[in-house]
Parts: sequence; structure tokens; C-alpha cells
Amino acid sequence: MTKFDIGEIMSFGGYDWRILDQQGNTALIMTEDIIEQQPYNNYTGDVTWADCSLRKYLNGEFYNRFTMDEQSRIIPVMNKNQDNQWYSSRGGEDTRDYIFLLNIEEVVCKYFGDSSKNLENRSAKQRYWFQKKDENNSKRGSKFDGYVWWWWLRSPGRDNKRAVYIHGDGNIGIQGNGTFRYSSNTIHPTTGDNSGGVRPALWLSLES
Repeated sequence: MTKFDIGEIMSFGGYDWRILDQQGNTALIMTEDIIEQQPYNNYTGDVTWADCSLRKYLNGEFYNRFTMDEQSRIIPVMNKNQDNQWYSSRGGEDTRDYIFLLNIEEVVCKYFGDSSKNLENRSAKQRYWFQKKDENNSKRGSKFDGYVWWWWLRSPGRDNKRAVYIHGDGNIGIQGNGTFRYSSNTIHPTTGDNSGGVRPALWLSLES
């Protein structure tokens, strides 16, 4: 069995990936950096991960950029898409994905330290942001093209016109940002775009 350390960086398909978990000869990996900007959805209205354009893109056009040999190592998984714990907005149906985004639970409780107490014990002051003083925020921050930037999760925000995101400082915008229109006026300095960043995740066979 090929053994890696959790947190180790590996190369696959032209990207650098962080190893988040290993089960036998398979590993859950996510790009170390934001690799591009995309809207969560290409049209207005309620949407869940199952039906959003970003999921279609990742499992279609993006997946097809990998070679046939690389695709043969990407393992499809059934993802549970839970409701938002604070707002009860719908997570939607389970999905079979080759490539996906992490959800709230994976980011808060499993792969960037355990901050589940902050998720489960929401204070009266926590309306939009998860916890600015959370000790694990720094582990979630990421960059795009050398600049700190925000990135999408697949979980719904306070309603189904929004999706949860990770702020540039690693804090979780659990209220979400608009899936079609963005509430942020911040523009990325090199792209001139305010769209959310994408950090794809996938389960990879370590037997090449």
C-alpha cells in the first residue's frame, strides 16, 4: 500500500493537491491553491449542489482535461449533501461525483482541525460569520494567482440562492454568497473578477 502523510502535497494532472485523508490505497485530495474563479450557478433562483452549473462543469469540462490514464484513477463517490445547520436551507439530493467541492462538515470538523463546537453551539451574535476567532481559520485560507481570495463550498447558505464560502482569512461565510450574483464588491487584482474561487476535491487511486 502506498502511504502518504496527511497534509502532504502531491502532483496530479498538472496541479498540486493536498492530501486530506487516506483509506487503503485511495486518498482524498484537494488542490492546494484556488485554481480558477467560477460562479456557483449560471442562472438566478434556488439551486442545490446537485443541479448547479459548477458541479456540471467540474464533472464535465474540468474532468475531461485529465488524460484517460488520470481519469481511470479518479474514483466516483456518493456525496451526502446536508441542509445548512444554522438556517435549514436544503442541501438537496445525494450526488455521485468524480470531482466535487467540500461541504461545511468536512471543512469545519474533519480536514482543517476540529471546530465542531462552534458549528453546533451557535451564539446569538453569530448571524452571518462562523467564528472570526476560530483557531483553525488560518488552515482554511487560500490564494488565487498569488492573492488571498475566497472559495466555494458545496453547502447551501441561509437560503438556496446562496452557497457557503471560505473567506480569504479562513473564516466561514456560513450565510453564503449569491450563487448567481455576488454581494462582494471586491475584485481580484489580476483577473478583474469577483467570482468565487474553486478548489476541486476528488478521491484518487494511489495505484498508478
